[in-house]
Amino acid sequence: MNVPAATGSSLPRSVLLMLWLAGATVVVAGLHALSDLLAPIVLALVLTIAVHPARTWLERRGWPRWLQTVTVILLVYVTLVAFTVALVVAVARFAALLPTYQEEFASWLEEIRQWLLSIGVTQEQIEAMLSAFDLGRLAAVTTSLLSGTLGVVSDLVFIVTLLLFLALDGSWLPERLRAAPSDRHAMVEALIGFAHGTRTYLLVSTVFGLIVAVIDTGLLWLLGIPVPLLWGLLAFLTNYIPNIGFVIGVIPPAVLGFLEGGPGLFLAVIAGYSVINVIIQSVIQPKVMGDAVGLSSSLTFLSLVFWAWVFGALGALLAIPLSLLTKALLVDGDPAAAWLQPYLSGGGAEKDEALAGESHRARSGRGLWVRGRGRSPARAEEPPPAGTQEPPPATSS
Repeated sequence: MNVPAATGSSLPRSVLLMLWLAGATVVVAGLHALSDLLAPIVLALVLTIAVHPARTWLERRGWPRWLQTVTVILLVYVTLVAFTVALVVAVARFAALLPTYQEEFASWLEEIRQWLLSIGVTQEQIEAMLSAFDLGRLAAVTTSLLSGTLGVVSDLVFIVTLLLFLALDGSWLPERLRAAPSDRHAMVEALIGFAHGTRTYLLVSTVFGLIVAVIDTGLLWLLGIPVPLLWGLLAFLTNYIPNIGFVIGVIPPAVLGFLEGGPGLFLAVIAGYSVINVIIQSVIQPKVMGDAVGLSSSLTFLSLVFWAWVFGALGALLAIPLSLLTKALLVDGDPAAAWLQPYLSGGGAEKDEALAGESHRARSGRGLWVRGRGRSPARAEEPPPAGTQEPPPATSS
């Protein structure tokens, strides 16, 4: 007697949805609780992925594996130290510049006081309002905001140690992926796509960060803002934070513009930064980024908000790689969820059609296998073209 197999869950769809939401809430709460541990791990993983092409380049030139690993580790360490030193210099320089404008700041406060008196505001109300405007407090608030960005590399000992082990594992991981079982090819392809998308994101952010930094430096130099090269460097570093990075980068030059030339120069800095970043970071870069890494503009912004809440400042910095990793594990690696890809990715109709084709191939088991593995198992079972069939094997009577 044949017993029919179960074709699905007997639970109502609403109950399944509630269970899914409850499970997702528990997972997110766990990630948030372990953010101090998980966020540096993700940072180390992203840095290791970023420099992996250097290992491939050295391998093609015949370098021994141990020398490849040492070179990659040094490259990551230099990148991390350079990022840290740049942020430390920016914070220290800004904190040192603000006290030199104490007289200008007091003069502006006195002009504001006289204007408020002229429109009928009482002395007590004026003192209550202006008591919050203190240059030392302004310096503390601004430097604390910049220090929050610096905090993404505060746990250097743990990150440096983890990078060492990740670099060692990176020497054999590609071979292990190519040797993975054929029934896991979808997940392997998804992880390879995550690594490729992460490197593409970092490359695009670096290119656009350099463009923004050069333009911002030129603008600040023309406006007469002190140390424009330093604030251009800060604009380059904050470009890795999607959508709101330029807000962090504009604070020091805008404050210095107000102290140097008053509200007019302050508004000029704000307007210049806004125009530059709206055109480059809000129009051009999201389009290029969405086409390159497969995430829509709205999903990119929501990723920033979500991962910043889960992991703090480091979550904002790694919002795109974290979203790519989540997409790889939940969507790209699951043929049953491949239909979601066109709704998550940026691009036009042509890209949607291509993603739909990939979704259909994934559901039918015809996805591409890892490089070097040949055809997928589904392709291997296809019959040969007509006219080329081999005769059936002889059977013994």
